Amino acid sequence: MTWLWRICFSGLWLISGWCATVSGTVALTDSRDLTVRRHKDFKDVVVWLDPTERRATIPAGAPHRAQMKQEDKHFIPHVVAIPVGGIVDFPNKDPFYHNAFSNYSGQHFDVSLYPPYTTKSVVFTRPGIVRVFCNIHPTMGAVIAVLDTPWFAVSKASGEWEIRGVPNGSYRLHVFHERATEETLNDLDRPVTLDGDAPLVLPRITVSETGYIPAPHKNKHGQDYPPVIDDQPAYPNQP
Repeated sequence: MTWLWRICFSGLWLISGWCATVSGTVALTDSRDLTVRRHKDFKDVVVWLDPTERRATIPAGAPHRAQMKQEDKHFIPHVVAIPVGGIVDFPNKDPFYHNAFSNYSGQHFDVSLYPPYTTKSVVFTRPGIVRVFCNIHPTMGAVIAVLDTPWFAVSKASGEWEIRGVPNGSYRLHVFHERATEETLNDLDRPVTLDGDAPLVLPRITVSETGYIPAPHKNKHGQDYPPVIDDQPAYPNQP
């Protein structure tokens, strides 16, 4: 008798058994965003797989590291996905101060005011959607999806996404898009079953932005933002 062992790699996770690639595309509809409407830009949709027969194991010794730089008063990339225990670096590439923080949802954090061309890092220890802002520039915003699974992807501008090295088994597919309502996203959940190592291409996922209402945010102290002049810190004496 011959035993066949397959080892698949999913990022930093090594798993014995049959593994496959799960892929597909997403499309955004009913959007007020001009980039979406004019250019069919479908990036920044997070797709992930939660096992239904067992709990996903993320080894403590293999954290995932991502970068969300601050440049031209933007967070780049706008959306990052990491597993629980992952780290996000926030390098400041602008010639002025920034202060990344979140107290809106998910894990709260505050890296405090820090100067140009330096960086701060945050470890994310619990799952959730983290809304990120800058305490200096009110127009800056981003999203970090902290997931209790190592099998996830963020869509490209074309809408394409791909999750490699998924072990055989039963999963629940979830979707997150910042301009979709919770009800819309819950309706997109679906079962996925993998059996063998053949790639699985799923039907297109259409995410409607109907019902989305932008929510204004306050600064990290829960107050309105004061004016910023010539990109100088609005809070020069803050920690």
